[in-house]
Amino acid sequence: MTGAYAGRVDAAVERDGFLTCVGEGRHMIRRTRRFLLPAAVLLLTACGAQGTDTAPAHEPVASEAKAPGPAPEHSLGTAPRQLPGLGPVTRAQVPADAGQAVVVTGRGRNSPVSEAVLYERTVAGWQARRSWPAHNALHGWTGHHRLGDLRSPVGVYTLTDAGGLLPDPGTRLPYDHSTAFTAAGSGFEGEPLAGSFDYVIAIDYNREPGTSPLDWARPLGPERGGGVWFHVDHGGPTQACVSLGRAHMKELLRALDPDRHPVVVMGDAAALAR
Repeated sequence: MTGAYAGRVDAAVERDGFLTCVGEGRHMIRRTRRFLLPAAVLLLTACGAQGTDTAPAHEPVASEAKAPGPAPEHSLGTAPRQLPGLGPVTRAQVPADAGQAVVVTGRGRNSPVSEAVLYERTVAGWQARRSWPAHNALHGWTGHHRLGDLRSPVGVYTLTDAGGLLPDPGTRLPYDHSTAFTAAGSGFEGEPLAGSFDYVIAIDYNREPGTSPLDWARPLGPERGGGVWFHVDHGGPTQACVSLGRAHMKELLRALDPDRHPVVVMGDAAALAR
């Protein structure tokens, strides 16, 4: 592992004798004894993979998951004083010093389809800079995420750390370039997951900001899940993450500025409107 996180991860390895990789669900964890395989490539299965956790029964979503999400009421040429689509409860969670916000609006509570819009705070208000189609978790959204529920966590979370299998594309966030971001397997619709973790941005849900996206710390406890990321879209629903097209992930990585304290505001439209 290289970059700003090398010291932190090495310390974690020395404490328990294992190199630990993380992701949403037990099937995304691969622990390799350092003294046995010091240079091992740790294979991860991306958020959309079906793993050892029992998935709840669900209706077919293949046709829905292919469609782009609904567009919130925004315009790339206007700058509303408040972030569009957010109600007073959600707005109150946005930090006062946040100068960038990625608003991910789900089509519905039980839908895996959403849209992400990058806003930047200006003198005139919140200016929409870019808009991208996205996927979220297979079963939609929840206000109380738990490991394996196949729902993305609703809320406002900081964006402090990035990484990926491929080299840093030019982000200003700390970037962990590591082979531990290798993805393998198939998603919920049989799509290949290879390349899903080429670029990731950690969503600071149940994790310690300022650490690699691979860090295993879970402040709320492991039962509340973790390893929730923005990552490269693989053409289907995720376990809990938000996925964007490869080019769009690179755009987002290059746009986010830690000096502007970026956050993600994510959830279905009804939840965000509260």
